[in-house]
Amino acid sequence: MYSNPVDKSTGICCDQTVVLTGVFTPQYYPDKIRRIVFYDKERNKRLIFFTNNFKLSAETIAQIYKQRWKIELFFKWIKQHLRIKKFFGTSENAVKTQVWIAICIYVLVAVIKKRLKVDMELYTILQILSVSVFEKTSISRLLNDFDDSIQNREDPNQLLLFTL
Repeated sequence: MYSNPVDKSTGICCDQTVVLTGVFTPQYYPDKIRRIVFYDKERNKRLIFFTNNFKLSAETIAQIYKQRWKIELFFKWIKQHLRIKKFFGTSENAVKTQVWIAICIYVLVAVIKKRLKVDMELYTILQILSVSVFEKTSISRLLNDFDDSIQNREDPNQLLLFTL
């Protein structure tokens, strides 16, 4: 419909007000929408944001989305490294408590790895500790006596995918 003036030195390429024109779009979302194009110098990427917020500046909208992406990456890191598959509670306190406990465990395992000079991934150490949590064996013995070949051993009952 129209474009708003922008300061291109901020990374904002354009700030437009548009109406979506798909076949069924007008009946689902008939209102105007804002389209902001932002060039991210750090990642050398052109990003396009759609929002219905016309009160905030285009720069603020771009920064909000940039921070939101950092939050998404943080939660991805949590899922991959802290092994949190789901949260046991939904309150802010419950989520914070579970994340802090997972971070403490991660740091403790990193300290154990460094002090014992173990040449394993943190994930492998966590696996070993999780299956032997009720054993009365020292951690150094568990990690030093771990047979790495167990992981690479072929199971005769397992079908091989890439052998002809």
